[in-house]
Amino acid sequence: MTVLSKDEILRNIKEGKIELTPFKIDNVGPTSIDLTLGNKFRVFRKVRKIFHITEDLNFEEVTKVIVVKNDDYLLLMPGELVHGITKEKIRLSEDLAGWIEGRSRFARIGLMIHVTAGLVQPCCNNKQVLEISNMSPMPIALYPGTKICQIVLERIEGNAKYEGRFKDQISP
Repeated sequence: MTVLSKDEILRNIKEGKIELTPFKIDNVGPTSIDLTLGNKFRVFRKVRKIFHITEDLNFEEVTKVIVVKNDDYLLLMPGELVHGITKEKIRLSEDLAGWIEGRSRFARIGLMIHVTAGLVQPCCNNKQVLEISNMSPMPIALYPGTKICQIVLERIEGNAKYEGRFKDQISP
């Protein structure tokens, strides 16, 4: 697999192999595209029972969706985890995959953008859910519209198509 440069990213956008909605050309960097934080979050309810990790788990049972006004923020306490979502909807062709990466400016204060699920599958057509965690000793305010992460795109050998559970997700 080969990481796409800015020129290759722009060429693939022009050819329709990469679609971002909304798209800002200023968000394209040397080897990635900055993605912004949407205003929907899935927060965890205070639950005291054991949550069993199985293939058929249902995280909706222990979470609820909230919407933050664009001029407001979500307060993330130390050790807390929320699901955020990108403002951008991403569509990739069968020969492209991507990786969500945090931004170093936020990592340096202890903000994690994804826990372990950073892969963006070929043929996705969705917004990316972010498992955002505060590893710092202080509360952090998350603002919708912040350039919160980036996607690094790679050309894969052959073609592949993801048909999984989250293929068309638009909400955290």
